[in-house]
Amino acid sequence: MKTDGRKILVVDDNAEFVEKVRGLLNIEGFQTLIAHDGEKALEKILSESPELVLLDLKLPNISGEEILKRIREIDKEIAVIIITGNGGEQLAVELMKAGAMDFFSKSIERESLLKAVRDALQIRDAQIDDRQRKIHYSLEKFFPFLAHEIRNPLHAIGGALAIIQRRSNLKDEYLAKAIKIIQEEVEHLNEFVQDCLDLVRPPVVSHILKVDVNEVISAVMNTISHMFEELSQKIRIVNELNPQLPRIYANYEEIKQAFLNIVKNSFEAMNEEGELTIKTGFKSDPFPGVVEITFKDNGPGIRKEDMKNLFRPFFTTKLRGTGLGLVLCYRIIVERHHGKIYVESEEGKGTKIAVELPMGEPMYDS
Repeated sequence: MKTDGRKILVVDDNAEFVEKVRGLLNIEGFQTLIAHDGEKALEKILSESPELVLLDLKLPNISGEEILKRIREIDKEIAVIIITGNGGEQLAVELMKAGAMDFFSKSIERESLLKAVRDALQIRDAQIDDRQRKIHYSLEKFFPFLAHEIRNPLHAIGGALAIIQRRSNLKDEYLAKAIKIIQEEVEHLNEFVQDCLDLVRPPVVSHILKVDVNEVISAVMNTISHMFEELSQKIRIVNELNPQLPRIYANYEEIKQAFLNIVKNSFEAMNEEGELTIKTGFKSDPFPGVVEITFKDNGPGIRKEDMKNLFRPFFTTKLRGTGLGLVLCYRIIVERHHGKIYVESEEGKGTKIAVELPMGEPMYDS
């Protein structure tokens, strides 16, 4: 299990115990946050979005029981392990019924503590993955119906609008503007329907070929230059593409779609002073190795409270977004190509998206 950078919040008023736990977790590569009372704990949960909270039952101002309740209200995906003192086991068991994942005493040994942390994170990850699969299963049944019900009236609206446009005096500024608005809305809805269908479309195994990732990126940037004609002349593109990059087994069109969504997000986020750096590389260890692709922009970045929602269907911070772009990226890269996708971002300092795709024989499924 990857531990680097995973956030754990330790909530306890015993400074000596907290420093001991911090040391153990930092050695293992976790990012450890500290709160010595309930108020600080809630502040850290809201601002830092930890994945796991180690929560003392007895705190100076707010009880551990109340903190647990508030955590469940803020974000149900945060895992919680209760820290007990002598005689607190019975209450800890009760709190497990209220949503805590485990409990341990302050006298716990190092390896047992680390095992409890790893187990809690693995259970959390599995629960999130299970929820995502259930969501996808429901969407797979609903989206084709949605597409049919929306596309038919959209075609009718588009046809009627074409007739109105031909028979109207387009020198009338207000009429021309109204027609343009309708055209843009029809196009937006058509894109939304297509995103829905792309998300649930079953994979075609016969389309798995050896793909040159550098070539895919070139094709993506050519498409982007047409999508953003004016902006593409102003945003600086820095290509650091490794010419020795091994080919990988992949669905060319799906990987192209995933990369296009990522680059499109960067372009839409940046202003005219923007810069996008695209870098490719690979590592062969452990076998069979992975191809690595990073997209780094100097746009406005992503708020901390939004980071945990990036791969949730329909979540978007854009006025015109569908909230399906990164969801589709996740499905293509992680679920269909058994790769990985990571997002690093800081508000005001840009966003970096890293993708890893395996170099071995294909294990392609839906």
